[in-house]
Formats: sequence, C-alpha cells, structure tokens
Amino acid sequence: MNLRKKISLPLMILTMCLSVLAGCGSDSAAVKVKIGEVTRSVFYAPEYVALSQNFFKDEGLEAELQTIPGGDKTMTALLSGAIDVALVGSETSIYVYQQGADDPVINFAQLTQRDGTFLFARKADADFNWDKLKGSTFLGQRKGGMPQMAGAFTLLQKGIDAGKDLTLIQNIDFANIAGAFASGTGDYVQLFEPTASIFEREQRGSVVASFGVESGYLPYTVFMSKQSYISKNGDTVQKFTNAIQRAQVWVKEHSPEEIADAILPYFENTDRDIVISSVKRYKEQDTYAVNPVIDGKEWNNLLDVMDNAGELKARVPEAKIVDNSFAEKAEASVK
Repeated sequence: MNLRKKISLPLMILTMCLSVLAGCGSDSAAVKVKIGEVTRSVFYAPEYVALSQNFFKDEGLEAELQTIPGGDKTMTALLSGAIDVALVGSETSIYVYQQGADDPVINFAQLTQRDGTFLFARKADADFNWDKLKGSTFLGQRKGGMPQMAGAFTLLQKGIDAGKDLTLIQNIDFANIAGAFASGTGDYVQLFEPTASIFEREQRGSVVASFGVESGYLPYTVFMSKQSYISKNGDTVQKFTNAIQRAQVWVKEHSPEEIADAILPYFENTDRDIVISSVKRYKEQDTYAVNPVIDGKEWNNLLDVMDNAGELKARVPEAKIVDNSFAEKAEASVK
C-alpha cells in the first residue's frame, strides 16, 4: 500500500464516523417546549407523570414547566410568546375568541374532565344536604373562573340562588382563599386538593360534597396553544399529545400510592399521605381524563356552565377553537 492510500483510508474512516455522529446528534436533539400551568396542583397529576416517567423525553421533547398563577396571567404569557403551551381552563380560550383574536387559542389536549373543587364545611356533617347553605356565608372562587362558574352552576341545580340565599364572598385572590377560611372567614369554602385533605388533617372541617361530581363532565383543564404555533409545529404538538396520552393511561392503571410517588418531586413540601389522599379522591370521582380528546357533550356542558354565569356572549362551536386531530392520533397509537 502506497503512502497516499495509507493516508486516505484513515481519513475516509474518520469522515464516515464524524458523519454518523453528526447525524445522530441532529436526530436526537430534543425540541424544547415551554409549558405554563395555571397553578401547581395534584389536580394535574398526569402532567407530572408525563414529566417524571420521561414520556416527554421519550417523544424527543424537552419540557420546561413553569407555574403562572392566574388564568389571565397564563393566557397573557401564551399570547405574548413567553410560553408555547398553556395548561389552563378552557374558558380562557373562549374569552380570547370572544375578543376577536386574529390568532385564536386552540384547545388540543384535555387533561381533566371534572371540576376539581370540593365543598368544605367548617364542621363535619354526615347528614349534609345543599339546603344547609341557605343563610350561610360561602367563600367562593374568583368571578369568571371555572371553579366559580362550576360552583354557581351546581348551586343553581340545587335550587340555591347565590345572590339571595346566602352571603357569597368572591373577592379574595385564589392564593389567599384557603388562608381566609383558616382565619375564620366563611361557614363553607370551595377548595382544591391537596388543601382539602390538609384541612381535614388539621381538623378545620370536612369535605361534604364535590362540585366536580355535581357539575358533570366538561373540558375543565386543557393544553392549548396559539393557532400560529400549532400550524408551524404540528409534529411537536403531536409528540406532546402522545406523551400526555401515555401519562393518562399510566394514571388510570396505577394506584394512588404509585401515582403519589411519581408526582411527589413536584410537591416537596406536602406529605406523601396527603398526596395519596388527594389523588385517591380525584380518581374515585373520575376527574382525570383517560384520553386527551375533547368530547362534544363536554364542550356543550362547558358552554352551559359559562352561559349560566353570564360569561358567554354567544355559544362558540367546538370546531372554532378545538382541534382533536392530535388527541385522536395519540389515542389510536396507544390502543
């Protein structure tokens, strides 16, 4: 072998190796997706499962999660491009649509299918009935948000006029509602988990009813993005939805204890038993959606809830701001 061949052969091998490595690097480069959740809650357990069980990573995504308290602030972050995907109540997308947005917000993957709040009484009441709220002071949620609207919808179904039959307090920020009740405000309060379980442990009262059960199925919390983002990043949205579907199946098939262990890293200051209690309560009432598809009946129930609250200018057809194509493909791939 001459000198030229001796030099060219190693160079060729080196070039081939570098080409393979470069190709591997480009294929394995994770796509970053910035997620903004409206609050940190056991209510969103499947989202944390998708993170802790590496379902996003398996899809080639680098999910960056941040909590942005308040639906209005979360939506502002989405519209401004500070985040790519928002996990927030689907009513927020309707508010944006009602304002005539040029780039509407599209719901593409449902996470929860019931309201996540419970009616918490200052005293345990084994014989509770809804008429007991009449004449009481009820510490409710912020006006225009899904918890408040689902609460008002439930009260109406139970024959209670919130404006006449009780003293309704709803001018306290979401983050301060539990503290206000703990300080003595109200006879009843509308609480999410894990706060309800924590308050029961602290003997501040007891859960006596579920607004989630009473208000029925609806697309309560949904992953959504701007239409422009979805149009440009359809493959990423599909992979994102695939990860959520896998997490939903995982949650369905595992015990509250196993789910609690999977999501505990996202609740560092909460006792494991409290997380277990919270997850168990949500699983028992079928709160977590088993697939990301937004059902038409659920959408219409959402519109009924919003209409009852006086927050709906006109009924928004599902096709206008819901895209189930990603969810349907994700569901089919899991099956």
